[in-house]
Amino acid sequence: MLWSLLKILVFVAVVLALAWGAGWLLEYDGAGLRVTFNGQEFTFTALQAVLALMALLVALWVLLKVVSFLVALLRFVNGDETAISRYFDRNRERKGFQALSDGLMALASGEGKLAMAKAAKADRYLNKPELTNLLTAQAAEMAGDRGKAEAVYKKLVANEKTRFVGVRGVMKQRLADGDTDTALKLAERAFAIKPKHEETQDILLKLQADHGDWAGARKTLNAKLKSGNLPRDVHRRREAVLALSEAREVAADGRTIEQRETAIEANRLSPELIPAAVMAARSYIEQGKPKYATRVIKKAWEAQPHPDLAATFAAIEPDETPAARIKRFQHLTRLAPEHRETKLLLAELHIADEDFPGARRALGDLAETGPDTRTLTIMAAIERGEGASDAVVKGWLARALNAPRGPHWVCDNCSNIQSEWSATCTNCGALDTLSWKTPPAEAASSSADSAMLPLIVGAIEDHSGRDMATQDSVIAGEAMHNGPGTGDVSAEGAEDDQTMAEKLAEDDTPPAAGKMADDAEIVGEDTPRA
Repeated sequence: MLWSLLKILVFVAVVLALAWGAGWLLEYDGAGLRVTFNGQEFTFTALQAVLALMALLVALWVLLKVVSFLVALLRFVNGDETAISRYFDRNRERKGFQALSDGLMALASGEGKLAMAKAAKADRYLNKPELTNLLTAQAAEMAGDRGKAEAVYKKLVANEKTRFVGVRGVMKQRLADGDTDTALKLAERAFAIKPKHEETQDILLKLQADHGDWAGARKTLNAKLKSGNLPRDVHRRREAVLALSEAREVAADGRTIEQRETAIEANRLSPELIPAAVMAARSYIEQGKPKYATRVIKKAWEAQPHPDLAATFAAIEPDETPAARIKRFQHLTRLAPEHRETKLLLAELHIADEDFPGARRALGDLAETGPDTRTLTIMAAIERGEGASDAVVKGWLARALNAPRGPHWVCDNCSNIQSEWSATCTNCGALDTLSWKTPPAEAASSSADSAMLPLIVGAIEDHSGRDMATQDSVIAGEAMHNGPGTGDVSAEGAEDDQTMAEKLAEDDTPPAAGKMADDAEIVGEDTPRA
């Protein structure tokens, strides 16, 4: 808009200047131009002199054109069959390239319709579709004529020189339409034409991950590394993520041997990737190699403690006593003794061993410095185990119901919270963006973890009258057998928590003592499974 206004102002200024100059020449009374030729003298006024000069310039221009044509004619006579056609095409090319330049300027300034008009003009003069079709397609997209743009892109596909540009253009249109199946095929074709094109690599990798083509995604990832579009450390991490996803897929198909090999490969590529370490360790356990499983878990725990690692470590010796388990877990807990997860794990182990004072010491001041659903639920279990009144236990549970959710799988790209790990975010689809961390404060839910439900139900519904210590020992042992941190978060579970909390608040009947063991079970199941 501003550029058009500026051109109008310049045009008006030029017209005014010419009008003023013509008026001045007409009114000028001074001497004009005097020319003597062949003994004769010619006198011109100022206006006549200017007109004569302009006529002379026109004559010179015509003379040059005639000479150029005669030269072209002479060349044609001498055997150059294209000399005359080149003479006439030279002017057309000049106009065509000028129109092409104007079209690019219009495209850059956001004038889609003007760019389309200039592109059509350039196409008429140049007859070079590989130059003008791309401008036409982009101008049509800017003007909102997607049908025209797609038709032009398909023309580009027919030309070998512009095939990549055409395929890429149609692919982007399919992505905008949400037709990812067709877009995937087009991305594969574009990748085959230009395997080093970074944007095509990224689009193809994302589409392959969205469609679960993990083997294809790994090939694309390797191509990114070879072309220098991906750092080696990032490549190893994402290769591990894709290998882990492939292992899960082959496991679902029943190919256990291939699943084990792929899981171990994923762990080798990225030992700190928690889900890969868990799957690799369980593969070693199935093969009867507990030492290898222990080594894998310890290395991952040292990088970042996680409840799934503890659950897998417990599965190495599923039949051991709680006391023996505490002793064996020292190899794990001493790697990061001050970490929050280590303290929670020790508290769970002591609860399973019915050592409630030991559980309180292991938990330390986490209930005050880092209160969340899991921490406060453990405190409720400790209080119940030590024989505290129902009011005290209910107080901890009330705090737990409104406490933050604690660490979960959170997307670094969109802050989406997931109960299970996956290669791509279920919300934004980004690859390898899930981290085990505490969700942002604004995203944290006030609902309690669904794993609190057994504790609340046990306090209300159990009237079996079984011995408290016996039941606690049995269920606690089962909780540690399953491993800490194997529960899932769900919307239905959160609603059940609220309903049962209200029921508990209205119930005047003291909870049955025999359900103390449910505390140990909930302590081990309040975190989501990766």
